[in-house]
Amino acid sequence: MGFAKVPGLKWLLLVIPVLFVLVFMGYPLLGVLKLSVTDQNGFTLNNFIRIFQEPIYFQVIVNTLKVSFIVTVCALILGYPVAYLLTKTQSNQLKIWITAAVLLPYWTSVLVRTYAWTFMLQSNGIVNKLLMALGLVGEPVKLLHNMLGTTIGITHVLLPYMVLNLYAVMQGIDRNLVRAAEGMGSRPAKAFWTVFFPLSLPGVISGSLLVFVLSLGFLIIPAILGGPSSLMISTLIETQVNQLLNWNFGSAIAVVLLIITLLLTGISYLIVGKYPGAKELK
Repeated sequence: MGFAKVPGLKWLLLVIPVLFVLVFMGYPLLGVLKLSVTDQNGFTLNNFIRIFQEPIYFQVIVNTLKVSFIVTVCALILGYPVAYLLTKTQSNQLKIWITAAVLLPYWTSVLVRTYAWTFMLQSNGIVNKLLMALGLVGEPVKLLHNMLGTTIGITHVLLPYMVLNLYAVMQGIDRNLVRAAEGMGSRPAKAFWTVFFPLSLPGVISGSLLVFVLSLGFLIIPAILGGPSSLMISTLIETQVNQLLNWNFGSAIAVVLLIITLLLTGISYLIVGKYPGAKELK
């Protein structure tokens, strides 16, 4: 008797991961929700009111959304050509080298990569030396402890997610459609924009959503490469919980981050649902 015919096996395979999620994610999340609406006097909403009353905390939320958006755009601009080249090339050796270049950083510790960027982006680092050697700047540019450094570090970490999402969709696009457009008189560039690019939009949407949501919760990179002017919400939560021991306020900030993430995910889902190629994403 095969496993598929064992009575109740399908339900068992469903129940086990559901229980795992409920125990190891649902229960701690309920604890965070409880802390966010309580203080030493009992139930209160002052923690949430404080977030939106004090400009510094609202600015942190704005900074987080801004960095996440910029990272998503940069990852898309850098990742789309790489994914397209992976699907376009006929050389297996070149494909292996490109794939290795994309995935090798993914297998390296985030902490190691972040500290490597501190050496590269400092005033006498290789990036500033290269910019001055090319005559693009006359003196070292401040690339560390600001929003630029944070953006570079997070983009480097999340770029593989964008490339893999795009590649998965591009690999399934029928190239004969592009050749048919070219055979009917369209130039290669026009055939790409009118045929190939629209068919790759499911990958663009899914990759962008994944990168944006993941970048909202980064902690190590903003703490090392960022600065006071580019403080992100994850760093603020860590400061409130571990340094100030203000678990209630830190939990309220975490709940706000969760709500923002769920809202953005829901909006993206609605947008994708109206897209003609939405079935490829579901």
